[in-house]
Amino acid sequence: MSSIVQFEHVGLRYGMGAETLSDISFTLASGGFYFLTGASGAGKTSLLKLLYLAQRPSRGSIRLFGEDVVAMKRSELPALRRRIGVVFQDFRLIPHLSVYENVALPLRVAGVAESEVSSRVGEMVQWVGLSGRSTARPPTLSGGEQQRVAIARAVIAQPELLVADEPTGNVDPDMAARLLGLFEALNRFGTTVVVATHDMQLIGSVPKARLMRLDRGQLDDPTGALRYPPRVPA
Repeated sequence: MSSIVQFEHVGLRYGMGAETLSDISFTLASGGFYFLTGASGAGKTSLLKLLYLAQRPSRGSIRLFGEDVVAMKRSELPALRRRIGVVFQDFRLIPHLSVYENVALPLRVAGVAESEVSSRVGEMVQWVGLSGRSTARPPTLSGGEQQRVAIARAVIAQPELLVADEPTGNVDPDMAARLLGLFEALNRFGTTVVVATHDMQLIGSVPKARLMRLDRGQLDDPTGALRYPPRVPA
């Protein structure tokens, strides 16, 4: 099994303060499912920012899809970002666009034919339980509804890498299970999934998932299994 993400001795600091992340090394296998956990302030959101290319490290090496993203020109990053789906903790929906238009955006950016956009978005909006709200705009939605729109937008284009920051924090347990099922379905089709969460019940519901635990900016990997994952026979 090939790798999709490689971090080697990565550090991240904001300004002149102490490092938020320190000496982070791991490899994520293509098609793997990973949960990222740790106490508040452990650095989970900072690590996710590095994964979806919103932040560059202060030191160390990061490779995504086989590309050295630290050495890459900023003008080359948007092409890589289009291969990544992101569920933000604060949703980041476009307020003047409807639910339908928000979810359709990644497909339109990718140049998908409008007839296909219509069918795929309609199916996805129904899947997340918002078919009756497709014309509503984000400011009129509850937090849980906005969360579902954000997830639908992140997965609609079937990204190669999905990064989700507390994706079930604003929904009820039944919807959380439904959304996790969506992530698992995407994973079965080959998407590598990384979910940051505090919900241990959620973590236990995906038997194949690997656990990544951050502790005060460092990755807890006592066996080295995250840095040197076992090879899977072809």
